[in-house]
Amino acid sequence: MIQDYNQYTDEQQAVWKLLFDRQMARLPGRASQAYLDGIVATGFPNSHIPDFERDLNPRLLPITGWRVVAVPGLIGNREFFELMADRQFPATTWLRTRDQLDYLPEPDMFHDTFGHVPVLTNQHFCDFLAALSRIALRFVEHEEAIDMISRLYWYTVEFGLIQEDATLGHEGLRIYGGGILSSPGETVYSLESDIPRRLPYDVSTLLKTPYIIDHFQQQYFIIESYEQLFHSVPEIEATLEGLLVSH
Repeated sequence: MIQDYNQYTDEQQAVWKLLFDRQMARLPGRASQAYLDGIVATGFPNSHIPDFERDLNPRLLPITGWRVVAVPGLIGNREFFELMADRQFPATTWLRTRDQLDYLPEPDMFHDTFGHVPVLTNQHFCDFLAALSRIALRFVEHEEAIDMISRLYWYTVEFGLIQEDATLGHEGLRIYGGGILSSPGETVYSLESDIPRRLPYDVSTLLKTPYIIDHFQQQYFIIESYEQLFHSVPEIEATLEGLLVSH
């Protein structure tokens, strides 16, 4: 599939700019520095819907070797993880309407690109994604293992928090999960509300923690660094292998 850029209307371009400007007003001081740096490094457009092949991939490929590829919407597990293992990030090409600004039942292009692509400039995060996807392909026919991988993906790639290193000059709890970064309400809630629990990243705990898709999360997991995320891959694989042996 290709992104048919000519399909986008003036109204859709206006909705994109509204979404972009509204969210960028909330992210300084809340988003991970890797994300904010990635916005700059990818030259992420604010005034128009990003053209994958003209705007994003020419900047992203030289940085981490990843590229954005168009998909029609939600795709199957095998296709999803095959793309990611090959360092291709699947992004849908449809955009929410003006009356869906704050909520929609499945990810659109704003979530897929604005939420995720900037962090794809971080090498350790990218290496984690590729390694996790290769593990997922090993277990793609094992329903319980895929459920566990889905939980881990949800609480990291989609709804992860990171404790920034104070020595780098940007101390504090920050967001790197694309599901939060593309949501104005959850951006504030995840960091500033007293309702959710904020737990240290722990593979065994996380793999057992169900998630919810239709309202804000009840808990978030905090990594100390993207290196920690990547270095947890052997533990993830060993846990899943133990599951298969026990069955």
